[in-house]
Amino acid sequence: MRMIFVNLPVRNIETTKAFFTALGFSFNPEYSDERTLCMIVEQNIFVMLLQEERFRDFINGDIADATRTTEVLTCLTAESREDIDRMIATALSSGGREWKPIQDHGFMYAGSFQDPDGHVWELVHMSGQS
Repeated sequence: MRMIFVNLPVRNIETTKAFFTALGFSFNPEYSDERTLCMIVEQNIFVMLLQEERFRDFINGDIADATRTTEVLTCLTAESREDIDRMIATALSSGGREWKPIQDHGFMYAGSFQDPDGHVWELVHMSGQS
């Protein structure tokens, strides 16, 4: 069984934890500490949110400033259009920022936001998606 671990640098672990907790995510304490959060997206999908100095242990070169340049687009599916609208509203009221306007293509509904560190999160619901 394959798993995916997306690794993102963050400036403040507590701010990051509060933000993603407000969005309904939980964390695996076994792989989290004062500099690292292992956010559970689904059974085999995790986002490692690493304090910048800890993130440097895993990279060569500089950390991209996600508030000034886009280093990645992370897209998650949502169960409904209402879930997207609710999650974006929660993100914005919890310290996130607007990214792009809602896109309604009939068969696909999508929205997005930036987290407190500027990382872009897209949400998409497609007709017939379960």
